[in-house]
Amino acid sequence: MEARNDRRGDLLVLAAIALVQLLLQIWAMSQYGYFRDELYYLASTNHLSWGYVEHPPFSIAVLALVRRLFGDSLPALRMVPALCGAATVFLTGTIARQLGGGRYAQVLAALVALLSPTFLGIDHYYSMNCFDILLWTIAISVLIRALGSESPRDWIVLGVVVGIGLLNKISMSWFAGALMLGLILTGHRRRLATPWPWVSAAIAGLIFLPHVVWQVQNGWPTLEFMHNATARKMVAVPFAKFVLEQVLSMGPGNALIWVSGIFFGLLTDWKKRGRILALIYLAVSVLLAVGGRSRASYLAVAYPMLFALGAIAFERFMGRSRRGWLRPVSIAFIVLLGAPTIPFALPILPVETFIRYQAALGMQPHTDERQEMGSLPQQYADMHGWDDMVALVAKAYARLTPEERARCRVFGQNYGEAGAVDVLGRKIGLPHAMSSHNSYWLWGPGDFDGSVLIIIGGGRSDNAQFFEEIEIVGQTNSRYAMPYENGLDVSIARKPRVNLRQAWPKLKSYI
Repeated sequence: MEARNDRRGDLLVLAAIALVQLLLQIWAMSQYGYFRDELYYLASTNHLSWGYVEHPPFSIAVLALVRRLFGDSLPALRMVPALCGAATVFLTGTIARQLGGGRYAQVLAALVALLSPTFLGIDHYYSMNCFDILLWTIAISVLIRALGSESPRDWIVLGVVVGIGLLNKISMSWFAGALMLGLILTGHRRRLATPWPWVSAAIAGLIFLPHVVWQVQNGWPTLEFMHNATARKMVAVPFAKFVLEQVLSMGPGNALIWVSGIFFGLLTDWKKRGRILALIYLAVSVLLAVGGRSRASYLAVAYPMLFALGAIAFERFMGRSRRGWLRPVSIAFIVLLGAPTIPFALPILPVETFIRYQAALGMQPHTDERQEMGSLPQQYADMHGWDDMVALVAKAYARLTPEERARCRVFGQNYGEAGAVDVLGRKIGLPHAMSSHNSYWLWGPGDFDGSVLIIIGGGRSDNAQFFEEIEIVGQTNSRYAMPYENGLDVSIARKPRVNLRQAWPKLKSYI
């Protein structure tokens, strides 16, 4: 009975920490506008499929259900990643418990996950990434159970989780590959002589198969997208910078925990499962570092297990005589170092206040892409300017005759512009948008006859190659948007020079 009460108490404490994460997300939920990718994801729900140029279908299918049940307001949209983030925090603490950690280790692990800037930022807006972190964390929890028992059920569940993870984001394959390596390099290799790891892999493969078929049918667009993004968009990341960005992106104070987790797992083989978890992390980190162009956030999925291992290491160290006083000190240290980073992960401050806060700390906006930066980090800048852009498109649409409006479409240079028209413009009666960017290119121009087109951006000489008559209505101007979204012409194009359907294959832009 006492053990049951202890477990219940542990879970209640972890639930309270997860609730803090949820409340932080709710606080920031509507501070700024829609994020660029959210507009694209919402537009994608009108084109349900087994795949999209950048990712598999799971996150879009979930969003379609959310949109149908609750609408597409920011609270409806962002409650999903907020709940994913809270669940990740809670599970990180339970992983520490699974590995033998006491209440202090569980609280420390959950608290570190709560104060991770990358986790907070990813769980603020809707994307496949919030599911990715959660599904990795669930997979790790199931793996720990599978390695600690002889029950085949855990391997079957693991296969289902990995399969869903693959249907959400292909990077779940990193987990599968690293797990195989970890099994081979540890005493758990004996599991490979049983059928269950292979059954698990087969289940994951079957779940993922429809997306593979979609890739084949569409000419492997994701591989083309990844190649183009690596070659033309992402900046080079030297190894030293990659390591430094792990420290900064996961929180400087948190580095003490996860670095301890690596060594604790490797050197102690804690509960005979710590070593394989540390090896999984190292295998994925080496893969990303060798690639040379990986964003720091790509490795975020592998940290919950290190937070748990590191928390147990701290607990064991502080469990010795005369060191108990370090427990509250360590908790306070993590909070004091983590709290100042929250405004960089969540938009809890008004824009001008954040800009002053950023400057006071000597920070400058930066990006992992080859883009000019403004006064805000890219994840915040991409939440501004869309309403003004759509209002300018509406101004152009109002100039058309009723006959022209019946035939008109809107063209955006990228999925953010097109998505803004499809989501925000739909509410004010604007026609559907099209674009040559990523999945928008796959969706094509439909039955558009090309006679009247409202164009967002594009060079004036380039637009003139396609249409004889170009009427410039105005230019985009948003102080806080990304610089490349400012100063764009919004034009009405008439009298096409070329057949759009014939020209469409040459317009493809996967990047």
